[in-house]
Amino acid sequence: MEGACASTYRSVSIKTQNKLNAAALVSGKGHQDENFPVASFLISPEYRPIIMAFYQFARQADDVADNVTASKKDRLSVLEDMRSSLTGESQSEPDAVILRQTLLTHDLEHTITHGLDLLEAFRRDVSVNRYENWDALMDYCRYSASPVGRFVLDVHKESRNLWPLNDALCTALQVINHLQDCGKDYRMMNRIYIPNDIMEAVGATAADLGCFHASLALRQAIETTALKTQSLLKRSSGFSAAIHDRRLGVEVAVIQRLAESLTACLIKHDPLSERVHHNKVETLGLAFVAAAGRLFS
Repeated sequence: MEGACASTYRSVSIKTQNKLNAAALVSGKGHQDENFPVASFLISPEYRPIIMAFYQFARQADDVADNVTASKKDRLSVLEDMRSSLTGESQSEPDAVILRQTLLTHDLEHTITHGLDLLEAFRRDVSVNRYENWDALMDYCRYSASPVGRFVLDVHKESRNLWPLNDALCTALQVINHLQDCGKDYRMMNRIYIPNDIMEAVGATAADLGCFHASLALRQAIETTALKTQSLLKRSSGFSAAIHDRRLGVEVAVIQRLAESLTACLIKHDPLSERVHHNKVETLGLAFVAAAGRLFS
């Protein structure tokens, strides 16, 4: 571990007589703890249970990948069990089985590929803790972020021509989350998502992320990454208006506005020592303005 400021990082293998499953590694985090709406009341009631089944599967797989007590081998084994349960090869992971059954019931079996893509991202989280450059990070986000929005679009039977706009927004949301949690990710999991070349260009080091205040160099690295995220959000700015389903379009407009606000916050503030999340009042205010704009556009 680099530097005096860095917290000690340890990974302790869980040794049990019985094989681990995903339920043993859950964090307790739910959809209300996320930075952005998940199947909110804006979404049509007929689609919410489908999206929530997908979310629960993704949440559990994410918890498995991020668990700091289970060994790498155990986590990869559980993720493989989730994959085989999703494809119907086994019945060992209930949330994966529920998602598969939900998709079959609604004639959405073809969307299983989005869940499989997410599992690829979580396998990378277990094995990869640094990204060399922006392109490498974008490739990771292709699997960790884009499938979520693509799934929601498929559930709503929207055109796949919208995928490029979706991918830009979902990737921006992922990078925002990375920047908000950059200190915690390093201290808890020795994981850094800010690309190496951006860090090196301004003289920032991994040890800077272990401190309680960002160094000037780290602030520059965060700002550079946030500015790249702004470019993604400019690309996705027409996404909401292009969505046929009006309720989904409103939700996407809200998410876009929240993302734009958080990115601006990350450019100005230090995520290691300052609040870079919206409180409820801020969220409601931004959401109201965004929703009204989409409804009356």
